[in-house]
Amino acid sequence: MVGGLAIFQRAARYLATRMLCGWFALVTIIASVAIAPAGAVEIADVLGRKVTLDAPASRIVMGAGRQLPVLGLLHPDPASLVVGWRGDFKLDGAQYGAWAEKFPHIDAITVLGGNAANGLPVETIVQLQPDLVVLDLYDSSAAATRRSMDLLEQLEIPVLVVDFFSHPLENALPSLRMLGQAIGAEDRAEAFVAFYNSRLERVKSRLASDDLRPPGVFMHVHAGGMPCCPSPGRGVFNDMIALAKGRNVALDHISGLYGDISLEQLIVDDPEIYIATGGAHLAARGGLVLGPGVTREEADASFAKLLATPGLSQLTAVKEGNAFALWHMFNDTPAHIAMIEFLAKLLHPELFADIDPQATIDAINREFLPVPMSGTYWIGR
Repeated sequence: MVGGLAIFQRAARYLATRMLCGWFALVTIIASVAIAPAGAVEIADVLGRKVTLDAPASRIVMGAGRQLPVLGLLHPDPASLVVGWRGDFKLDGAQYGAWAEKFPHIDAITVLGGNAANGLPVETIVQLQPDLVVLDLYDSSAAATRRSMDLLEQLEIPVLVVDFFSHPLENALPSLRMLGQAIGAEDRAEAFVAFYNSRLERVKSRLASDDLRPPGVFMHVHAGGMPCCPSPGRGVFNDMIALAKGRNVALDHISGLYGDISLEQLIVDDPEIYIATGGAHLAARGGLVLGPGVTREEADASFAKLLATPGLSQLTAVKEGNAFALWHMFNDTPAHIAMIEFLAKLLHPELFADIDPQATIDAINREFLPVPMSGTYWIGR
């Protein structure tokens, strides 16, 4: 809990920012009496910024509420550390419900309004008295969010930027280590890193031959929930496709993190393998449904409906049984190691007959997560 002096300091600085020059001298005087404690925690975030905490964080504001399960890899009751978050985690009713059943107090966490484009509700965050704000790299790139970050830093509220989405293979494990440092769970973070790396190296070693031919892959994200066909470009899922020795055909048309391919262009490209991603967030739109709480029957029915769509049904991959589906939210958790195994097995089945991605999820559930990943996470091999 933040002490009375710290609360006064932050409130004064916030008023100073709002009132501008009239209060600047007062803020300077108050700031001059602050003394950094000897046990401070220093972290370099994914932007290379030095973030200093007085002690391991116990009052966290999360810019992406859906990353609570990531915090759960490190702490037996991660919700007890969170005092505010964006409401995106609640969009997956089944997953949120499972966490709420285990930790009923998550219903009392303050929901922050707005989005990255509008910045952060700084006044609300100050009232929550956090000792850390955690933001996603993708959100932090918005100009309004950067302005909010600057204001929070002026108020001496630390802001840590992590990334499990934009460049997962590069940033997911370092980001997990950052969170481990932030909450004093470094050993737990290193245990998951070792678990992850052992499986990753197994995949890489089997795909090391230069003689492997990467099959052409099209990944249709948020499939069935919007006009065809959004797809990843550089980063995000493309990194995993490349690691699994596949060739993302969308790169011929998309230069950024993601973009749209017309159905006509997709038919012309006619990829060897079609992979759709979906989740509970698409249920109301009649799209592909996968993930926590989704039965295999529900997933199969939504996938069959998707593949019957005019145009998609014409693809050679669909006609020849080379169409598959994945849970979209693998893009925001280090549990994506199971997705990497699935992709490698899908693209090069002759090399991975003995690999069971479900066994990897089972091990994550058993060894790390306080709330297990239960549901249907893929359709295919």
